[in-house]
Amino acid sequence: MKQSKNNKLNFYCLKCDVKKFFDNINHDILINTLKREIENSDILSLIEEVVFSFQKEKGIPLGNLTSQYFANIYLNELDQFVKRKLRIKYYIRYTDDFLILNSDKNYLLELIKPINNFLKGRLKLNLHPDKIIVRKYNQGIDFLGYVTLPYYRVLRTKTKKRMFRKIDSKNIQSYLGILKHCDGHKLTRKLL
Repeated sequence: MKQSKNNKLNFYCLKCDVKKFFDNINHDILINTLKREIENSDILSLIEEVVFSFQKEKGIPLGNLTSQYFANIYLNELDQFVKRKLRIKYYIRYTDDFLILNSDKNYLLELIKPINNFLKGRLKLNLHPDKIIVRKYNQGIDFLGYVTLPYYRVLRTKTKKRMFRKIDSKNIQSYLGILKHCDGHKLTRKLL
């Protein structure tokens, strides 16, 4: 990774997860965020119908195709806060999981409170306290089903076990696709 200057410098990774993200998306905040970007009242009415069709006063359904888009729009507020207010250069987010890289472990630890305060105050969300991790990059960063190490990436053990437990002829191509993104040659042979 670029931050490590080809693994010559030691650096750390702060990994965080938003607690029960999809269940806690505030409908009013989501709609108001969308209204800032969408001017067409017919489209907004349709979006409101989809959002408010969820039977609870907050949250959006996991399986709904629009939920993925809404999730990214909702957390764009967090992205802007991290990049513009905190001026963090090395930040990666996928849905409700994100990483921040820096050479100073204490700096990363100090970021937890302002990020959580922003999530609470602006988006009515919280970081999951059990899923806040700071560790050295060379120890491996577990993110999105893979463990990334300085010179290679492997499939997370839990993902590997689930893959072999659920394998059948219908999903083998999906698993082969997953293995293309890591050092999975041995697993590919075993799978085939």
